[in-house]
Amino acid sequence: MPVKVVAFVSVKAGEDEAFVAAAQSCVTASRAETGVLQYDLWREPEGERRFVFDELYVDDAAVQAHMASDHFKAFGLASRELATARPTIVVSHPIDVAR
Repeated sequence: MPVKVVAFVSVKAGEDEAFVAAAQSCVTASRAETGVLQYDLWREPEGERRFVFDELYVDDAAVQAHMASDHFKAFGLASRELATARPTIVVSHPIDVAR
């Protein structure tokens, strides 16, 4: 069953460019992972102006493999000092409503 993950990250003032630079290698490597269907980084234009990771995986095992990857762990360490708090992560599964 596919898995949708959306992660919201608020970054300290003045650290946007550093955050994007840290995310770049993680996004590139994540897109090449087996089981990753989509892995994009967005940014809210207003409000908190949070960064938003929009991810889609083939199944829960692909999510776990991603979280165990070296590039994901390295990004987590690099971004820890740039974020204002821990990310908010929403994990969801599809509901077939087109029967």
